[in-house]
Amino acid sequence: MDLNGVSQGVAKRKLKRRVGRGVGSGQGKTAGKGHKGQKARSGGGIPAWFEGGQMPLHRRVPKRGFHNPFRVEYAVVNVGDLATKFPAGTVVTPDLLREVRLVKGKKKIKVLAHGEISVALTVKAHKFSGKAAERIAAAGGSVETL
Repeated sequence: MDLNGVSQGVAKRKLKRRVGRGVGSGQGKTAGKGHKGQKARSGGGIPAWFEGGQMPLHRRVPKRGFHNPFRVEYAVVNVGDLATKFPAGTVVTPDLLREVRLVKGKKKIKVLAHGEISVALTVKAHKFSGKAAERIAAAGGSVETL
């Protein structure tokens, strides 16, 4: 598509408005900024989070407890869900769990013992609860920690 192919209804030759170029220009003298004040100054203006001197929200809200920046969050999968989604003999990997939508995102995976499992699966995950590892082994499967 070229500019000469555009219909006349489109403003294809509109110039950028040059403000502050004399009183006769329509946007001259104060250039649409009004008279004086912080917002009329060069480089002036207030940040979006400023509340006019009122105690800002991030300081009003109480802070409690401790937030550990090094905490590792796990996506949880139950052995009952593994038993219903996979046939016997399957090697269950994190990628396979994402494919069948038991897990979302890129979190590490932890297998928990909720539910019953009767199929022999080889499960590869980042962490297992003790009971989950026992139940998978009792069903004839194996557990592999990544």
